[in-house]
Amino acid sequence: MKQMNIGAVDLNLLKTFIVIWELRSLTAAADRLHLTQPAVSHALRRLREMFDDPLFVRSTSAMVPTETAIRLHEPIARALGIIHEALHTHASFDPATATRTFHLVMSDMSCSHVLPLLMEELAHAAPHVSIEVQQMAMENLGAAMRNGDIDLAFGYLPGLPEDCQSQLVLNDDYVCMLRKTHPQASEPLTMESLLQLRYVYANTNTTGHQLAEDVLRNAGVKRDFALRMPHFTVAPQIVRDTDLALFLPRSIAERHNVDEACVLLDLPLEMPRIPVSIYTHTRFSADSGIQWLRSLLIEMFGREAENA
Repeated sequence: MKQMNIGAVDLNLLKTFIVIWELRSLTAAADRLHLTQPAVSHALRRLREMFDDPLFVRSTSAMVPTETAIRLHEPIARALGIIHEALHTHASFDPATATRTFHLVMSDMSCSHVLPLLMEELAHAAPHVSIEVQQMAMENLGAAMRNGDIDLAFGYLPGLPEDCQSQLVLNDDYVCMLRKTHPQASEPLTMESLLQLRYVYANTNTTGHQLAEDVLRNAGVKRDFALRMPHFTVAPQIVRDTDLALFLPRSIAERHNVDEACVLLDLPLEMPRIPVSIYTHTRFSADSGIQWLRSLLIEMFGREAENA
């Protein structure tokens, strides 16, 4: 490796290195960093010049790290985490005046439940704070939280490493949502009636949803899907307007049924309880902003449970 001028090192380049490492894609890295792909490609060229190594080599399916990149990854990630921790640990956080942007990870299902409540809270308590939400594969989430790219995650995330601390906020279960005028709405569900319904299927890779799907599949429940979608957002509205059925977590179903236009029916087989938690990284336990947001969410769910 050629002699390096440490004073000329751009920390943004090192962050780009970490994001490319995590995602193995320049396009995905550009999305994560809110940059154009040419900008990320330019940053990679500068990194290659800096370290005198290709660092990442394009294969048929991903950007594969070189041996040099593998050696560099851990110390760079650790250094960036220490810098992030130092900056936020020693910065005071006053929610009334703070202009900080918090980076959260949650599924679209969770977004439909959490964000309306959270944004209402922030409008009063922290009017200049911003929230940026994204979805992220479990295998990348732990590193992103450790590096400070993600401040908080929400959901059922049993695959996170031990240095991600969690606080349980609810134990959820799955129900079947039907509109009130549906022919089945006034009767308890049976295994037979489950097979007679037609369904909306909202594809999601959330762990709790996959757990519920596994139970249904193992019980031999083969549903007739009238509609398959790549997201959850409009599924409850479709159920309200049609005779289609939808399986979803009870807490989210109740949030979408405040006007009681639908009925929520228990399923006729034993479904797993889904422990839903708030996750933060122990490295940032002294970050007053993250701890404030975490406490706000815990308090918010506590009030919701009391009012249920």
